[in-house]
Amino acid sequence: MNLFSTVKQIETAQMKQNLPTLLVGDTVAVGVLIQEGNKQRVQTYQGVIIAQHRSGLNSTVTVRKVFQGVGVERVFPVHSPIIQKFEVIRRAKVRRARLYYLRDRVGKATRLKEKFDSNS
Repeated sequence: MNLFSTVKQIETAQMKQNLPTLLVGDTVAVGVLIQEGNKQRVQTYQGVIIAQHRSGLNSTVTVRKVFQGVGVERVFPVHSPIIQKFEVIRRAKVRRARLYYLRDRVGKATRLKEKFDSNS
């Protein structure tokens, strides 16, 4: 057994299995584990996925939200133990792989058209 297959085997054991399909343009609620003193709680971060980096165990999603008039972006490692859940709230119809153009838009211009699945 070579080193590459050993690393791949360890990485697949660490990956989460019960993830929903995450696509660019989805509005998601990410449950993040927050440590406060000796207590832990789950805090949700809701926003639009504007970018994805797919690389097995190192996969990340960039989620953007507007908080008090200021755009906030956060990069979440998908398979991190700090991430408790990903919940897809709505899907949007987009034609780009990265939605960086949303950074320049303000207010209602940031809205995306909803995608209605034919099978649901």
